[in-house]
Amino acid sequence: MKSEMTEWLRACLEKGLEEKHYGCACAAMGCGEDVLAEVCVGEAPVPGDGRADAHTRFDMASLSKILGPTMLALKALETGEIRLEEKVRDFFPEAPEDKAEITVQMLMNHTGGFPPDFWLEEECEGPEGAVDAIMAHPLENRPGEKAVYSCIGYILLGKMLEKRMGQGLDILARDRVFQPLGMTETGYCPPASAVCAATEVNRETGRPWIGVVHDENARFLRGVSGNAGVFMPLKDGILFAGMLACMGKGFLKRETMERAIHNDTPGQEAHRGLGFQLAGTPECFFSDAVPDHCFGHTGFTGTSLMVEPESGYYLLLLTNRVYPKRDTPEFFPFRRHLHVEAWRRFGK
Repeated sequence: MKSEMTEWLRACLEKGLEEKHYGCACAAMGCGEDVLAEVCVGEAPVPGDGRADAHTRFDMASLSKILGPTMLALKALETGEIRLEEKVRDFFPEAPEDKAEITVQMLMNHTGGFPPDFWLEEECEGPEGAVDAIMAHPLENRPGEKAVYSCIGYILLGKMLEKRMGQGLDILARDRVFQPLGMTETGYCPPASAVCAATEVNRETGRPWIGVVHDENARFLRGVSGNAGVFMPLKDGILFAGMLACMGKGFLKRETMERAIHNDTPGQEAHRGLGFQLAGTPECFFSDAVPDHCFGHTGFTGTSLMVEPESGYYLLLLTNRVYPKRDTPEFFPFRRHLHVEAWRRFGK
């Protein structure tokens, strides 16, 4: 079975490379702590350089939401450092009336009422003014009313965690998440010595971003943000995916994971848990062809993770689909097909 899975996965990734969906890709399939297939294709940082391998670090984009602030928040719920019902005003007493009552839970399940995004650099002079800019920006919906995926809400969540715990998000994630899980090559702002897959070409310089976060707001926040900024290689991603597939084993309590993947937004266009996207809606990245209790997340740069908790099956995909440009709509049906076919062939 392992050889069959590996051959199939390699053929899929090679096809994506030939069709220029990305410059390089790494992926793994597993069941709990068992790795059943592990494949890397392409070259990094850019074509013409060395082969991408399990140590090549990929910009996780929004998958950072799960790797960093979501895991920190779930651990803090266990220790009692935060509570889901705590409100923005409990962290920032000066919060305006329209945002004061937004809860930690609302931020994690994307019902806080914030718009999907806006450019912080257009609304504040520097990173230190980010919270004030978020507080001043109008909400799109009443808090708790509607699930609208929001990078802004997660940036605020990251700032709340930093204020409560007294350290930067990068230090907190390193000490409380990545090191305990053995993810020694994962973190924000990778060192210059790290081999990172290139992302979009910077129009000002004509060179791609390499080891610098692709997301504009995270870059404005000097690479450390609640919405993006984590760089991770496949070897560490396998450890993280295996932990989730085992429902938090060795890191989180099972009941914490069960709460995290509970559907907080039934009947809405997107099903959301605490940080995680849940299956069961047609637009979900792993489609409605998988069981409703599957969960995961994606990243704008071409990353994704899907987990089926009953069997422990997972598929982790790391790509740089935004190299050399972000306008790659053909990548999304490719990714969807990969997840659906992997589940159909090997997940059931």
